[in-house]
Amino acid sequence: MEIILLEDIDKVGGKFEIVKVKPGYGRNYLIPQGMAIIANNANLRRLDDYKRRETAKTEAMLGEIQAIAEKLSNEVLKIGAKSGTSGKIFGSVTSVQIIKALKEHFDIDIERRKVIMPDEVKTLGEYEAELKLHPDVEAKVKFEVVSE
Repeated sequence: MEIILLEDIDKVGGKFEIVKVKPGYGRNYLIPQGMAIIANNANLRRLDDYKRRETAKTEAMLGEIQAIAEKLSNEVLKIGAKSGTSGKIFGSVTSVQIIKALKEHFDIDIERRKVIMPDEVKTLGEYEAELKLHPDVEAKVKFEVVSE
């Protein structure tokens, strides 16, 4: 089954790509979730219009996104975690905690998959995560894991 992806999907393809997937996956998951549309003649003709609208929308937001990236590069987020006496935390810090901290401090909403974490954050200390805010803009945000 050929479909047109309406958003980036890991291990399937990028936004507005025409890909082949198994019929059940397309019919039962991707299309009902609004992640894809069937690649028929009518939708293929509208694909250029979708691309043009998306490009205009992202270009309009590019200046704003670059300002956010600049602001984030100068800040250090504090993330509290329960830890033992040796500095090892219980569990680990994930992209979810980074997203919550960004929302609290800067009122910025970012999707979880756009946050790329360092290998594993299981001890107290300073780390750096990468944010993919736009295809052309990547920001690095520093965060410090402190004991609660």
